[in-house]
Amino acid sequence: MTTLQDCRALDARDPLRPLRDLFVLPPEVIYLDGNSLGPLPRAAQERVARTVTEEWGHGLIRSWNSAGWYEMPRTLGDRIATLIGARAGECVATDSTSVNLFKVLSAACAIAKHERPDAKVILSERTNFPTDLYIAQTFCREHGMRLVLAESDALSERLDDQVAVLMLTHVNYRTGAMHDMRELTRRAHRAGALAIWDLCHSAGAVPIDLHAADADFAIGCGYKYLNGGPGAPAFLWVHPRHADRFEQPLSGWWSHAAPFEFTSGYRPAQGIARYLCGTQPILSMVALECGLDTLRAADRFGGMQALRAKSLALTDLFIALVEQRCAGHGLALVTPRDHAVRGSQVCLAREEGAYAIVQALIARGVIGDFRAPDILRFGFTPLHLGYEDVWNAVEHLCQVLGSGEWRGDEFNRRNAVT
Repeated sequence: MTTLQDCRALDARDPLRPLRDLFVLPPEVIYLDGNSLGPLPRAAQERVARTVTEEWGHGLIRSWNSAGWYEMPRTLGDRIATLIGARAGECVATDSTSVNLFKVLSAACAIAKHERPDAKVILSERTNFPTDLYIAQTFCREHGMRLVLAESDALSERLDDQVAVLMLTHVNYRTGAMHDMRELTRRAHRAGALAIWDLCHSAGAVPIDLHAADADFAIGCGYKYLNGGPGAPAFLWVHPRHADRFEQPLSGWWSHAAPFEFTSGYRPAQGIARYLCGTQPILSMVALECGLDTLRAADRFGGMQALRAKSLALTDLFIALVEQRCAGHGLALVTPRDHAVRGSQVCLAREEGAYAIVQALIARGVIGDFRAPDILRFGFTPLHLGYEDVWNAVEHLCQVLGSGEWRGDEFNRRNAVT
């Protein structure tokens, strides 16, 4: 049976331990919600302040050139590309996940319609993240297509000649289950469909190789494992074979071939630049750059492979300790045990009180989150979490369950954000 001393010994041997100092973390908090909002990079405070006071305050409009503001969607896109198995010039940091999904759905469906006019189905997982489904529903309504939802284990059999696009999230937000991107993309292509992958819960947490998977499009957010801050710009990747086959539904001036010619007619840029839209949020871009620096710092310790190994060790430990120490309290493991199909989170289901239990933990300084209707969700970011953190988090969970303190009225009042 694992002990607290065992966890402390693991921390002492952890080669990634110095990376914790890259973040501002309250000493009384165990932060298990980096899968929803990454912690503040220590460098971001000074970097954003410098952008405000020097680049904006003194450089003024000149900083679009002198401080590299104009190029930031591409330069940050290239940084993100190294984390997702893409190449330079194929990815941009821009807009939100939802907006980017609308763009790539437009591109994928236009290509599919050109090649197979009768293919009018967008296929997705029933438990896909709701914003993806909402965007797809609107797109289908406006373009005469149909959204079909299937259980995760039935996706392959549902791929037929009616499917234009397979749209999936790589790691499921409610369960932490991870799809086999390469195999599902292969099956989609065999059926004649294109594959769009949402990487919100995997970019920066698990190794990804979009080219090896032969994916067509990918999107993802910057505020989870990329540590870019609340509302950070998202990203968008397009396989080069599709980059110039896209008619932009949001044809803003930044996607124009020559924005500063100020012509009245739209002419799309070549390549990934045509997936931009309007003027970019530079202060948020700067914060995202600092978040990406925290992942770059991991390169000297083994990069994504080392982060993945520690992520699996942390989640294995959490699962084992919950089962050892919280047995008999009605918790059911939802996240797969198999490493090959697990992301970097652990989700537990409980029929009664899941929301209140999470709130009681937050009051104790153990921050996870709740996902309706019955999920306690805990994210494990190996850049800053240690093994003793896991032990202490489970200790608090045991106390909350054993004492019944979660039944208090203050923990059962729903907040707007859960």
